[in-house]
Amino acid sequence: MGFMKLRIFTEPQQGATYDELLAVAQAAERLGFDAFFRSDHYMRIGPGDPGPGPTDAWVTLAALARETSTIRLGTLVTPVTFRLPGALAISVAQVDQMSGGRVELGLGTGWFDAEHTAYGIPFPPVGERFGRFEEQLEILTGLWTTPAGETFSFEGAHYRLADSPALPKPAQSPRPPIIIGGFGAKRTPRLAARFADEYNLPFHTLDDTELAYGRIRQACETEGRSQIVLSAAQTVAVGADDAEVARRAEAAGQDLAMLRASGLAGTPAEVVDKIGRFAELGAERIYLQVMDLSDLDHLELIAAEVLPHV
Repeated sequence: MGFMKLRIFTEPQQGATYDELLAVAQAAERLGFDAFFRSDHYMRIGPGDPGPGPTDAWVTLAALARETSTIRLGTLVTPVTFRLPGALAISVAQVDQMSGGRVELGLGTGWFDAEHTAYGIPFPPVGERFGRFEEQLEILTGLWTTPAGETFSFEGAHYRLADSPALPKPAQSPRPPIIIGGFGAKRTPRLAARFADEYNLPFHTLDDTELAYGRIRQACETEGRSQIVLSAAQTVAVGADDAEVARRAEAAGQDLAMLRASGLAGTPAEVVDKIGRFAELGAERIYLQVMDLSDLDHLELIAAEVLPHV
């Protein structure tokens, strides 16, 4: 194949310090992975020890921007509920500058109501969240692409910006790539076709992926766009033998049989084959969701036995 980019995707809300994330990001860079991504959550999802507690996604990426040099950095995905769009535009542009233009912004509506309740963040109904999502996309792209020396204004149902200097500008021109994801059938494809550089489908089967990609291609056609990067996110558990695969699936909190069916689990050869099937559907990037951040040997194995063959 030779064109599939593999990205490492972490879920720090499940229990990780900055230092652990740094070790994974630096290992991913050294081993030749294309990007290091993290979720943007403020509370553990599901039962288990909540310690050591959350780390902020953009604070983390700002620090990693200075402690890495080539790997791309981003979120899957930042909820629009967490930040005002003007402030988010500043943060992302600054991290883009700090990284020398290596940042990508995954943006979504937010879905985890408990984390909002726990930290005093308003969580409006889904219709309003989509309305805010669309306005945030307009504002972010508007601020970043406003020519130097000109101002940006916006009047929406949820946000109003008047005569913004639209600074700072990101390092990437015209702006950092925007990733929109999810299995939504109507609004998601429309917004992805209008605003996104990449569409990501997380944790779905090959059949669902084919269906979702078809909707995105249709929406792009309607929007008069010829291309968009298609990607997928999958939980990964690779091992040299069945025992190692089983151990890694368990460490990821997953049932091995289910993960073999719905994720990327098995020997390197099995995983290379499954990635090939995503490639056949049009995926150009796979986000490998790594749950056990202490298991750097896992990354070494994937880099040695999977990465060269995709």
